Amino acid sequence: MEKLNLFIDNRYVESAAAEYYDVYNPSTGEIIARAPKCTQDEALKAVEAAYRAFPAWRDTPVLKRMQVLHNVRRLLVEEMDELTMSVARENGKAWEEAKGDVLKAKEATEHALSMPSLMLGDSMLNASNGYDTVMIRESVGVFLGIVPFNFPAMIPMGWMTPMCIACGNTIVIKASSSTPMTALKIADIYRRAGVPDGVINIITCGRDVTDVLLADERIRGVSFVGSTKVGLSIYEKASKYGKRVQTLCEAKNHALVMKDAPIQRTAAGIINASFGCAGERCMALPVVVVEEEIADELVAELVRLASKIKVGPAYDKETKLGPVYSAAHKQKIIGDIEKGIADGAVCVLDGRNVVVPGFENGFYLGPTILDHVTQDMYVGQREIFGPVLSIKRVRDFEEGLAVMNANPFANGSVIYTQNGYFAREFAKRTDGGMVGINVGIPVPVGVFPFSGHKKSFFGALHTLGKDGVNFYTDAKCITQHWFTEEEKSSNKVSTWDGTLN
Repeated sequence: MEKLNLFIDNRYVESAAAEYYDVYNPSTGEIIARAPKCTQDEALKAVEAAYRAFPAWRDTPVLKRMQVLHNVRRLLVEEMDELTMSVARENGKAWEEAKGDVLKAKEATEHALSMPSLMLGDSMLNASNGYDTVMIRESVGVFLGIVPFNFPAMIPMGWMTPMCIACGNTIVIKASSSTPMTALKIADIYRRAGVPDGVINIITCGRDVTDVLLADERIRGVSFVGSTKVGLSIYEKASKYGKRVQTLCEAKNHALVMKDAPIQRTAAGIINASFGCAGERCMALPVVVVEEEIADELVAELVRLASKIKVGPAYDKETKLGPVYSAAHKQKIIGDIEKGIADGAVCVLDGRNVVVPGFENGFYLGPTILDHVTQDMYVGQREIFGPVLSIKRVRDFEEGLAVMNANPFANGSVIYTQNGYFAREFAKRTDGGMVGINVGIPVPVGVFPFSGHKKSFFGALHTLGKDGVNFYTDAKCITQHWFTEEEKSSNKVSTWDGTLN
């Protein structure tokens, strides 16, 4: 069993923690590592390292910062298999999904490599008579990243770190205590790529220490991914201390299937979106809203396809559905399924009792489909975060859209149709921040923001895209004027120095 360290000031540091978190291999149910519940003093040392490193890193020319990130990108590619195995072992994602996790970190790094263009400011010559104005984007300082369990590579080392440091900031990552191993491995890639001491720091800690960091005046901004309850709390606490905050929270994404949708291809897209990553992603598709006229046909095809999904250990390349990340989460999902059945949902495919030979202690659930789910049911409203698909039946487009928009979460929304009018109306009127038209997982590439709405996001600026650049930089406007020979001997100044005249 591996005893994990902290990563502070560009080196692995043994913690003095009295308590450790167990890190499991979900495929086997075995404990594979222990992560420290670091002390307050250790967490503050990470902040101090980032704070000390900031001035020099801020003043490093952006093109030199990009040279370091080029090295990071190269090493991510060279060590792809090792990092994929790390994600699969600690998280339980099937092999191709685990690889996709690392590839998304690479994609975000590639986006950050555009920073010389992304950080360009604006200017106007003679904005007022004899006055010129230039707007520049400046680095901000130290950021805190708070990370969930479900994407050990993409979120800490994709959504957060590359953009943050490319903009000239430094960062402290509070890694998930359940899945910290991959982030710690990639931190060493950054070290070998040439990131200076203190620019990146990674810790694992409890909520009490996190609250201390949220109040620390040296931390200028906070990026969080996780539950809505915790996200809203972090948003309120950090905002109270004057920090910029983005919190990416829960989701209950819906797909509306119109009667003109091709059943076979639509069902295949739904299966991929619903059961990929064992449903443990905020852009999973846990609810299908379908026109009653084709509902029976669609459900039959979904059951047929889902029944063929191979459930197995994450690192078996034939596996299509790996385990969920913990035994407790497995039991929570089973409880949600049973709650749905008790509320009147019809279980047309039951994955609660799946067993993988040779891996009986793993945290496995098979695909589960609940039909005739209604708005008032828990399974129809709340995020289950597992391989469970709910079917809601509606009369037509208008009822389907109303059902979807009634949900308090609005990360993504999808429509399957061949009708351009309905597709256009849906894109305009859905509450979802990321919209798919015949696309089951409408996550845009990293040059666009991950733009959740409603209770799926709190903050003004999303992660990635131009929003990400603006989140990690400050705008500064510089207005300048050079005196003419006549002005040098004058004492006349307008009320608004430089106003239009």
